[in-house]
Amino acid sequence: MNPAGPGARTINELWWLMFGVATFVVLLVGGLVFTAIVRRRAPDPRLSPPWARRLIYGGGVVFPLVVLAALWVLVLHDIGALSDPGTQRLTVDVIGHQWWWEVRYPQQGVVTANDVHIPVGQPVELRLSTADVLHSFWVPELTGKTDMIAGRINHMTVEASKAGVYRGQCAEFCGLQHANMIFFVVAEPPATFQQWLSRQVQGPSPPTDPTLARGEQVFVNAACVACHAIKNTPANGTLGPDLSNIGGRLSIGAGAVPNDTGNLAGWIIDSQGIKPGNLMPRMQLPAQDLQALVAYLESLR
Repeated sequence: MNPAGPGARTINELWWLMFGVATFVVLLVGGLVFTAIVRRRAPDPRLSPPWARRLIYGGGVVFPLVVLAALWVLVLHDIGALSDPGTQRLTVDVIGHQWWWEVRYPQQGVVTANDVHIPVGQPVELRLSTADVLHSFWVPELTGKTDMIAGRINHMTVEASKAGVYRGQCAEFCGLQHANMIFFVVAEPPATFQQWLSRQVQGPSPPTDPTLARGEQVFVNAACVACHAIKNTPANGTLGPDLSNIGGRLSIGAGAVPNDTGNLAGWIIDSQGIKPGNLMPRMQLPAQDLQALVAYLESLR
């Protein structure tokens, strides 16, 4: 109902048209029923009103067929428009997991999670798949939803008409934390997007600050490296999200909590208390190591 892209705008216009047609039909039928109640009289059961047959065939058969056929043609037209890939300059792979989103830019070799950055005004091809159960990718302000089916790659074209952050949601029940399987599409001016993409291609530089350097060592020496990766470090785990730009993301745990210092520390110590059922175990770290680790992760952008 608040379209910010051509796909959502097409859906919105079709919805309002169908709503208008449905409203007209309801009012028409309601008016006929009201008229029949007000003007009712005891008829001769042996006689049939001269208009009865025309009303039955015209109003009960022809009119619904014409209306539904017209709407069906419009729906097919709009489905075709939504399926048109247009001129795409960027391809993004999105892989659904229980319960987070892996986001890859294969042409640039960039891997991130839960935030999908795109340039404003440019159609972007999304290749959607799942690593486990059925998921569904839906960002209603930009376009319709597309299912993510095991063993298959589905395609979607997404485009934002203006800069902004657009919330997306898994639209297919996928287990305990389905409601907390959120993502954000970050639409940026093309120049800003290219700057972001260039930073991700380069990856984080080795920290020179003593606290950040200590945090990096805590990360590398702890169990974190078994599941997570950070570019330009020995960490190359693939079970959990890539953390190369964790400090710049909008949320922790795929929308479970906002990404701030307190929530990040809480997630490291006890992610199960924030998002029960996720695959990250509880971590036990000394206070100074935890503070250094949080500072290091927040520096990764």
